[in-house]
Amino acid sequence: MNKKVLAMMMGAVMAAGLVSAPAFAAENLSDTTEGIAQFEGLTADDAYDFQIVVKSFQSTYWQAALQGMDQAAEELGVTYSAQGPASESDIADQVNMLNSAINGKPAGVGLAACDTSSVLESLQTAVDAGVPIVAFDTGIEGAPEGSVVCTVVTDNTAAGQVAAENLYEAVKDQIGDEPVRIGEINQDNYALNIQQRGLGFINKLIELAAEDGYTVSVEGNEFYVDAAEGAVEGDADIILEVRVPAQTTVDLCSTEAGTILDKEDTIAVFGSNQTAAEGLLVANDNREVLGDTVVGVGFDAGTSIKAAVEDGTFLGAVTQSPLMMGYYCIYALTAAANGQELIDVPTDGYWYNAENMDDESIAPNLYD
Repeated sequence: MNKKVLAMMMGAVMAAGLVSAPAFAAENLSDTTEGIAQFEGLTADDAYDFQIVVKSFQSTYWQAALQGMDQAAEELGVTYSAQGPASESDIADQVNMLNSAINGKPAGVGLAACDTSSVLESLQTAVDAGVPIVAFDTGIEGAPEGSVVCTVVTDNTAAGQVAAENLYEAVKDQIGDEPVRIGEINQDNYALNIQQRGLGFINKLIELAAEDGYTVSVEGNEFYVDAAEGAVEGDADIILEVRVPAQTTVDLCSTEAGTILDKEDTIAVFGSNQTAAEGLLVANDNREVLGDTVVGVGFDAGTSIKAAVEDGTFLGAVTQSPLMMGYYCIYALTAAANGQELIDVPTDGYWYNAENMDDESIAPNLYD
């Protein structure tokens, strides 16, 4: 990456990190800048070939990530091959793909793990084989020492908090007289990024409600119920219902969302990634309550989510930059293959709504 291009990208990141309120934490911005700076002047010492293992190709999010990889690979003169299971629920298939990739002893592997706990044994194999791993989209808690050389990921806790802040501001005047219900649809409870995002939303909502003198109970999926901080048991001013489908598909997320939308006390629902948000929109097709009696908040982008934000069906959504995650994944793999020690690269996220989605700092991250 030449210095002029790097400076332009850093400037764009800094401007984007300051857009819209509430925005992501300021410390994430400085960390992002430092993470990018480590790639200044990077060139590949060899014509490296990398293996990329994504969660699936079932959403356009992953296609955007691959576009970023294509751009970085062309700039650096390296190549990569990408594979992923049919669904993000096909955990065993992804582990087999990862093992096969590592056994081929490539220059490095980029990994977006479906289930972060399921890949730990494979990561130890990678350490033993001398194959560096760059984690992107989701971090990997408990990874064997030396296995993950760099993590390229959104601050997912902050992302969930931003969604909670905007949703709560829109519905707080409806709280107090009678108990109300707020829903959260998470596509799973085993990927670290989804866990962090879901709990970021839950815990921030509990915090905001407590500041106004309201109580929150959490019900539904056992993982999120047990991990919630500050919730009460029994009667509460707000019932926060968290639902997780048996498998990661839009249709099953739609079924879970429909269960919440059909309850008379529901005032808002959050879909915490592209699949969950699209499922929420499908559930609304036959109900038409979002943007009317129920506030909807989404996550990520894609054609249907962008249209829902634009026409008011969704209050807004939080988007990441999968293109930049893919881009920096290839840069990190190349630097690691050169033998460079790396620091993590947090990538920015943005709250967008009908008023700001065309802004030049946000629009490039709203992929179709």
